[in-house]
Amino acid sequence: MNPDAQKLWRSPQWAFSILLALLGMLGPFSIDTYIPAFAGIAQSLGASPVQMQQTLSAYLFGFAFMALFHGAFSDSFGRRPVVLWGVAVFTIASVGCALSQNIGQLIFFRAVQGLSTGAGIVVSRAVIRDMFPPSQAQKVMSQVTIFFGVAPAIAPMVGGWLLIHASWHAIFWFLSGVGVLLWIANYKLLPETLHRDQRQPFQVRNLMAGYWQLGSDPRFVLLALASGIPFNGMFLYVLSAPVFLGELLELQPQQFFWCFMITIGGIMAGAYVSGRTAGKLTPKRQIRNGFAIMLVIGVVNLVANLLFKAHVSWALLPLGIFAFGWAMMVPVVTLLVLDLHPDRRGMASSLQMFVGSTANGIVAGVISPLVMHSTVGLATASLLMMSVGLCSWFYMRRRWPEIGQHVVHAAE
Repeated sequence: MNPDAQKLWRSPQWAFSILLALLGMLGPFSIDTYIPAFAGIAQSLGASPVQMQQTLSAYLFGFAFMALFHGAFSDSFGRRPVVLWGVAVFTIASVGCALSQNIGQLIFFRAVQGLSTGAGIVVSRAVIRDMFPPSQAQKVMSQVTIFFGVAPAIAPMVGGWLLIHASWHAIFWFLSGVGVLLWIANYKLLPETLHRDQRQPFQVRNLMAGYWQLGSDPRFVLLALASGIPFNGMFLYVLSAPVFLGELLELQPQQFFWCFMITIGGIMAGAYVSGRTAGKLTPKRQIRNGFAIMLVIGVVNLVANLLFKAHVSWALLPLGIFAFGWAMMVPVVTLLVLDLHPDRRGMASSLQMFVGSTANGIVAGVISPLVMHSTVGLATASLLMMSVGLCSWFYMRRRWPEIGQHVVHAAE
């Protein structure tokens, strides 16, 4: 934690949470805003469904690759420069997407978007831990998640509206404008939270030593799996939205927002509960509760889809409940990850994001195309991905029972 943290931000805490949430919203906005326009883009550029899916997987793999470095760079050069450069490159890439004349160009600029978007998301986690002690950091992370939840809830509505009243190009011009506004806001408001005495030397040997230190720590790997893989239990439905919502549930593009609103509503409610229980329940218990909710609703969702034909009246509700369970436990797991090696919090955030983002890319490029045409297939894949995280957490708890055992109060 930065010893001068109290001097760096004197405005209300919620304002700081909103600033960081705005950085985090670039990711969901980059995905959710243009998903309703899939069919329109494909028709305009003469792209196949597989090529359209590649615009997602290119973004996600770019995001995963660069996530390895954003946090490590911020450990050496500071949090603020990495955020500003990331937002600037994202803005330029969004302009490139808007001007794309064929599907190859769109895939390329989507990959560049992915390479840059993670800067704000990865670094903001380290910023929170720079500024606050553990239980207070959990509350701030929960607040960030609540505010951040507004963005993906409105993103598909914005995308659908722009598609209908303008064109798919307008969606990416909109993202360019968002990038400009975010860059200005962070240039004026975001303080440098990494104390100079806590910076790591930027040397290849030092970076490799850090990656090895974290990557060879089984506790880190298991916690990263526990937080990153279950996310795909609900993200799978977002990636499959054009088919799941448009074909299986027979919704129009401008109606896609119902799926996102229910999912994000669950995330916001779960994050609120996580913030309320910070410093009151042990991390172990909070994580257990979150997994219990995801497991139960995952099984119910699968059984319901086996017995009944999916209908919009009930098929979206399990996504919200699943998201609620995930959001209850992920702030806690993230803090456990960041505190395993306090001198490399930026790198830890990077590697945690890399694990989750690699899984996102695999889901987008491989799993989603395989199961998106079947509600039973979607429900089965969702439950299996949640189970990977659950097994990782169970194994870690069995091997290192002391982790997450004690309530951490703000004063600590």
